[in-house]
Amino acid sequence: MASELIFTNATVVTRDRAFTGTLRVAGGMIRDVDDGRSGLPQAIDCDGDYLIPGLVDIHTDNLEKHLEPRPGVKWPGLAAFQVHDRMLATAGVTTVFDSLVVGDMHLGKPGRQGALDLAKDVLTASVDDDLMKADHRLHIRAEVASDTVMNELANIIDHPLVALVSVMDHTPGQRQWRDLDKWKKVYSRVYTAAELDAQIDGLIERQKNYSAQNRQAVIGEARKRGIPLASHDDTTAEHVAQGHQEGILISEFPTTLDAARAAHAHGMKTIMGSPNIVKGGSHSGNVAAADLAEVGLLDGLASDYVPISMIHSAFILVDNHGIALPDAVAMVTAEPAAMAGLTDRGEITPGKSADLVRVKSYQDLPAIMGVWRRGRQVA
Repeated sequence: MASELIFTNATVVTRDRAFTGTLRVAGGMIRDVDDGRSGLPQAIDCDGDYLIPGLVDIHTDNLEKHLEPRPGVKWPGLAAFQVHDRMLATAGVTTVFDSLVVGDMHLGKPGRQGALDLAKDVLTASVDDDLMKADHRLHIRAEVASDTVMNELANIIDHPLVALVSVMDHTPGQRQWRDLDKWKKVYSRVYTAAELDAQIDGLIERQKNYSAQNRQAVIGEARKRGIPLASHDDTTAEHVAQGHQEGILISEFPTTLDAARAAHAHGMKTIMGSPNIVKGGSHSGNVAAADLAEVGLLDGLASDYVPISMIHSAFILVDNHGIALPDAVAMVTAEPAAMAGLTDRGEITPGKSADLVRVKSYQDLPAIMGVWRRGRQVA
């Protein structure tokens, strides 16, 4: 790590404004942020490019995709992790919560416990040996309607990297899949018509038997350890009210305008998938994230399944939806950091971690020109 870095002639984006300025980094921390340009010969001339905080991604399924690139194909763990990590860094993500599922939602199919164990081991080794470009945490996604969720949770909840837990229910007819026809359309590629009906009946029965008690148990385990909680795919005001009563502070991927509105009414934060912004809507037919942003109901964005979509979505909100640049950038930096309780990053201000991304506007797209984590260039 360089003892000191100076960035100048940059369009610096802080929490409340964007301006031509100079930024000094020392010891991995932001030390000074000033208006104007520096004439020091060692200063990095940013040529007017944006300088924004490193992105904070609290929900990505990208690691699982590399651990199992095809159904049934298991890739060597460390190799998969390195590709995943480098992909995030080059997308400007300096802090990431790798999202891993506990509990299975497909009857008669193998669960994800093998992927979970492999990811846990690889992440632990990579942290210990300083192999990572990004700062990795774990987001445990608990499928509360599963009969295996509590046993699987017990195997991971005390891992030191676990920093977020979300409760979710993907039972057909519930939340994201409240429209059974949409569920059938998606899974018709996997099951025959008869198998679909059997799956629906079995999953609904399992939900009746396990969901309520597992939800409370998962929440209790997270709260005992002081781990932040999110409620996934809130669809109704009642879903949000339940989460609020349980002490949940994040409504993750609300599927309707009513749910997002209720979340704000209860003082909860909302976060949506950034691919929703890039693609112009939800692939599942739920509420468009940009619509929430335009009415002030969107607080943060997560990459979900496409890491590069985070930076892209922030600039789309500015260019196409009337969101001020500092506010759009905060949706992928300061806001998700705050949701996860990370107070040392996510903003360009003295005393914060020197996690930085240099971004050039190129053909109406944000092109990432450099990424630094704690003052060390990682991409």
